[in-house]
Amino acid sequence: MDATDVVPPPEEHAAMPRSTLRLSRTRRVVGVVVLAVAAALMSPVTTARAAGFYDPPNPVTASPGAVLKAEPMTFYVDPLGAVPSTARATRVMYATRDRRGAPIAVTGTVLVPPVPWVGAGQRPVIGYAAGTQGMGDQCAPSRQLAAGSEYEGAFISGLLTRGYAVAMTDYQGLGTPGTHTYMVREAQAHAVLDMVRATQRLPGTGLPTNGPVMLAGYSQGGGATAAAVELAPSYAPELRLEGAVAGAVPAELGAVADHVDGSLYSAFALYAVAGQSAAYGVDLDSFLNARGTSVIAAVKGECVAESIALHAFIRSSDLTRDGRSLTELAASEPFRSIIADQRIGRLKPAVPVLVTHSVLDDVIPYAVGRGLARDWCDRGANVAFSANITPTHVGGAVPSFAKQYAFLEARVSGLPQVSDCWWL
Repeated sequence: MDATDVVPPPEEHAAMPRSTLRLSRTRRVVGVVVLAVAAALMSPVTTARAAGFYDPPNPVTASPGAVLKAEPMTFYVDPLGAVPSTARATRVMYATRDRRGAPIAVTGTVLVPPVPWVGAGQRPVIGYAAGTQGMGDQCAPSRQLAAGSEYEGAFISGLLTRGYAVAMTDYQGLGTPGTHTYMVREAQAHAVLDMVRATQRLPGTGLPTNGPVMLAGYSQGGGATAAAVELAPSYAPELRLEGAVAGAVPAELGAVADHVDGSLYSAFALYAVAGQSAAYGVDLDSFLNARGTSVIAAVKGECVAESIALHAFIRSSDLTRDGRSLTELAASEPFRSIIADQRIGRLKPAVPVLVTHSVLDDVIPYAVGRGLARDWCDRGANVAFSANITPTHVGGAVPSFAKQYAFLEARVSGLPQVSDCWWL
């Protein structure tokens, strides 16, 4: 099927309650029980690929950003299907590159408001990178948007209400075959940038092929956004990138892994182990014990709420053959080089960037986010840094999203960004 083919949407709208993770530190144990009950009550999104749409061609020979398939879908704002978005929604499969530069196919969603753009210039495309969804194919944002279970659906609706078109990638291996390459810097950056390219090339959207582009994301999406804005000048120089806003960026994975190991969010470290080892071809059998092998196999098929409920407070030292923790393993090869490859902050963004982070983030240390801002400042970038004191990682997303809206509107209006580098 080529870019002009459109087939009827698959029947995949299944009721699935939206999982919320607004848990305070003092109620973590209670939170795990609540999540476990929620996971047990879920009507899971089917893992069967929608009418074969998620099966990619083999081999993939198209250039990065080429649309391989497209089909209409409906974006539901709620899990009961009572509130469909008015945006024109299209599920797409497009060509991109993995971390080695090999061609692969990735899926995503294009969302275009139904009303004409009334702002200055042409309608902007927001390359939106989702936060942690999980590892199972059923967790792909394109599936969850169609099922009304995407927890970032409200923020995406806010972007659409402001008139922006949204290009939202599923990332490598999330929906499509293979292991999701969670937190692999180059793979995530390529997926974000090529999703924007695919959106601009998709027929029938009314979007300009060379219009303004901005990037946004939080958590995993913050990392993908930050990596994408760094690589854009060399990987996608033709894009008219105007700015990028990245919240709670996991810029240094070693520090993040050490912080979440044995915590409520232990599953995030497990995701990283699974995704990084798949991307780099590391055989984990020589490092993991029987329980570790079983746990890693399990998380590859889970979404985030289920993983938090099932694997909270697991210590990595209980999963390894020799009792070493992730932090200890990270000090030796091959993991030391792999983690070093994921470091964000070594390249200068060519456009204004906003970094947001909660001082009370319980997943990604505040020092990591502020450190990224300083690293970019040291390279001469135009950086604004916005700290907040809202407790927890999830709680910190709320003021971050408000800052994202303001940042995007300022770029559309052509307002200059005043750098915060002088005080960082």
